[in-house]
Amino acid sequence: MGLKEKLQSDLTDAIRSQDAVKSGTIRMLLAAITNEEVAGKSAKVLIDAEVITVLSREAKKRREAVEAYTNAKRDDLANKEKEEAAVIALYLPEQLSEADIKKLIADAIAETNAAGPAGMGLVMKVLQPKIAGKADGGVVSSLVKAALSQ
Repeated sequence: MGLKEKLQSDLTDAIRSQDAVKSGTIRMLLAAITNEEVAGKSAKVLIDAEVITVLSREAKKRREAVEAYTNAKRDDLANKEKEEAAVIALYLPEQLSEADIKKLIADAIAETNAAGPAGMGLVMKVLQPKIAGKADGGVVSSLVKAALSQ
């Protein structure tokens, strides 16, 4: 069963159990997946890796919204976004720890022989497939900058 099929199955279960947050969030995720499938010149069916990319994008939107609502002193809306982020996290791969990310960065630097800030693009190119959906790109980028500036 693919990730999209699991989402559809879980949506049915959430509706039956009258879990409004989960059903609403899964509906939103399925809509985002469908939008991605029909974007462009021809429709296509997303593979699980592409679905994870869509889910990661939605999770990032939730993190940013929580921060914005918290800064605006709107805790009610921030809590709603946190609940949605928790539902999205159920479908994302386990996130890498900072130590794991640093190890991957060290391996990528050794593989590419990158040095200084100019080598950041090379390192990120090697890292992207390994961290896709498993780590926040902003965190990885800052850790790569720190590693290359040493």
